[in-house]
Amino acid sequence: MSIVSGKKIIGLTGNIATGKSVVRRMLEHLGAYTIDADALAHRVIAKGAPGYQPVIDRFGSWLLDQDGQINRKKLGRLVFSDSEALAQLEGIIHPYVLQAVDLLVRRAKQPIVVVEAIKLLESDLRKRCDVVWVTDAPQEVQIERLVRKRGLSRDVAQQRVQVQHSQRDKLAAATLIIRNIGSYEDLWMQVNEGWKRIAPKPETGPLQQVGEFFIYRGRPADSEKIAALISRLSGGRRAMTQADVMEAFGEKAFLLLERNKELVGIAGWQVENLVARTDDLFLDPKAAADKALPLLLHEVERASSDLQCEISLVFPPADLIGFDSVWKKLGYERRASASLGVQAWMDAANESMPTGSTLFFKQLRAERVLRPI
Repeated sequence: MSIVSGKKIIGLTGNIATGKSVVRRMLEHLGAYTIDADALAHRVIAKGAPGYQPVIDRFGSWLLDQDGQINRKKLGRLVFSDSEALAQLEGIIHPYVLQAVDLLVRRAKQPIVVVEAIKLLESDLRKRCDVVWVTDAPQEVQIERLVRKRGLSRDVAQQRVQVQHSQRDKLAAATLIIRNIGSYEDLWMQVNEGWKRIAPKPETGPLQQVGEFFIYRGRPADSEKIAALISRLSGGRRAMTQADVMEAFGEKAFLLLERNKELVGIAGWQVENLVARTDDLFLDPKAAADKALPLLLHEVERASSDLQCEISLVFPPADLIGFDSVWKKLGYERRASASLGVQAWMDAANESMPTGSTLFFKQLRAERVLRPI
């Protein structure tokens, strides 16, 4: 049962590379508050976090990189080849993840919360969920995705797939099964149908008018015009297709800015590990940056704050970097990722920053959300 009265919790699970994170993003677009328990597990073992020293004490300091951080690739190679070591690692991490999930659920404003976890059914997270959604895909598709998207060798990908708990057990426990074997359009249809059973009137995001502009949350139906604007404003460097944008919806949300019924601006951003990252930011020159840029970024920040984000990171294109007075007024600073001070923030910046780009940083809340943990 849900740990908070008045909230419904969807437990989202499925084996590696079956599409859990894509489905979680789609549910976030529909109005849910979403939690990536596996990302929280990464935070738990960061330097200075409560799981850091117990992991070193158990497995050894050979796991540390030159900065004193636990090298997750080394740790992964160890535990994915030794089931006993994996169980010991989970014994360290899972109690802290449960505390973090409980805190985030209680603080969430949204009535529906999604908790994504690959070990949902094998942990006490299952007891916190009202329903269980399971993503499913054939093993050969899982292996192909790991090779293509994560750069693993086929042998390593096959090992990762085979070491996990039985997908059959997950499917048997499912309230709803999402078959992720077709197009993104098909996946959206399945997620929408499942959402309607829980929230009959899904939030669509109101059209807001500010002066001469209208700003609203993009939907898959807007994919074609999003692709056209990005392709045009990037000068062909980002030759996006409608299919590309549909796939991008599995990772990020899009804010659209219109003037005189013409699309003149786009912000594409994602929230991961309590950090908002805007890596698609495009404005038509006919939309004055001093007016249009604040509209997009204020809405990104508002939506991100609803998701309990601690900071906002923006990676603007070259033509928007020089508006120093606008960035200053918005409260952003040019920063190097190493100067952010918090390991989770630095990791987010390094993971998201396009090559050769400039980072703009803004702290959205004074207190760290997970500091009590």
